[in-house]
Amino acid sequence: MRPVRSSVLCRLLPAPFSLALRSLVLLLLCITPHCQAVQAENVTVLEGGTAQISCRLQNYDGSIVVIQNPRRQTLFFNGTRALKDDRFQMVLFTPRLVRITLTNVSVFDEGGYFCQLYTDATHHQVATLSVLVPPETPTVDAKEEAVEGGEVELTCMSPRSKPAATLRWIRNGREIPGVVSQQDNGKTFSVSSTIRIPVERKDNGAALSCEAFHPALGTQRRIRHYRLDVYFAPTVRIVPPSGILREGDSLTLTCSVTGNPLPRNIQWSKINDTLPERAEISGPTLQISRLSQSHNGTYLCQAQNNYGRAADHYTLLVYDPGAVVETHSAVPYAVIGGVLALLVFTVICVLIVTIWCSVRQKGSYLTHEASGLDEHGEVQEAFLNGNDASQGKKEYLL
Repeated sequence: MRPVRSSVLCRLLPAPFSLALRSLVLLLLCITPHCQAVQAENVTVLEGGTAQISCRLQNYDGSIVVIQNPRRQTLFFNGTRALKDDRFQMVLFTPRLVRITLTNVSVFDEGGYFCQLYTDATHHQVATLSVLVPPETPTVDAKEEAVEGGEVELTCMSPRSKPAATLRWIRNGREIPGVVSQQDNGKTFSVSSTIRIPVERKDNGAALSCEAFHPALGTQRRIRHYRLDVYFAPTVRIVPPSGILREGDSLTLTCSVTGNPLPRNIQWSKINDTLPERAEISGPTLQISRLSQSHNGTYLCQAQNNYGRAADHYTLLVYDPGAVVETHSAVPYAVIGGVLALLVFTVICVLIVTIWCSVRQKGSYLTHEASGLDEHGEVQEAFLNGNDASQGKKEYLL
């Protein structure tokens, strides 16, 4: 019976069989001492790296070994270069192992590399080269300006990766869900993630980040940091001087301004009048030396940007030193006068109460005295009328 060649059996194996299983079948079938076989190993490499393509031989007897690229162009014929591409190098040729290297790998080098052994029948195995393209650091673009009270649309873009990268938005340690879109560019993919967030003045300078994940990066990430630039109208506040301003003093007013963009021009003015001749303006600061009563009035600071305007005012009142001293000296006398008035009022109240009590007590005494006189008269009248003295005496003595 004529033996069945291993190459014929390999053609009979179903297509879903993996290359490793097909190689195992060949090894099991090759049980005679002179049976030859070839094996190939799949390779995965990063773009720009170096790939090692290996062909393992069994019972090699000097037969012809050919290595071909995915386009079936012969790279090496028994160890001799056949294609003029210096990126391919033969690094090992032994009866057991043939190995070539490919430097500066690109996605266009992907595919199956054929290891062929020519004996009575042709044996070949395919080593599949897979190229991973890690993403670069993504970019972040704002569709429009972020204005206070509105929304801003941000798009994170990873223009090239293989397989497609995974993008994720992060703010304050929390993920912000985005709308993801993916485009197939042939050998690579471009991915974008878009978010819309409301913005207020307090969000100006807030930090966000877009992170790109990819199998080629392992646990690492490519991160693009972004800070919100929120535009808002200015706010103005005049920082007033401390203490009382007297004639001859100097006045310094500072106009504190915020806004985005920060207003470049700050305007000082005096309401219903012009600024004094001795007034000096230096940026946000207004200075007036040797103050006098004529400088009294309301001073105004104004600022404006493309998103609004704001103002603040300060009313200056210059005091006469003499009037200030007189006012302060009059305060103790007023206090003393108030205390004396209170004491006088208290004394008058006490006198009134005392007199009232005295009058009431005297009236009660006179009433009792009059009552006693009436009784004495009755006794005298009884005695004169000759009534019983003992009875009268007894009665009245009682």
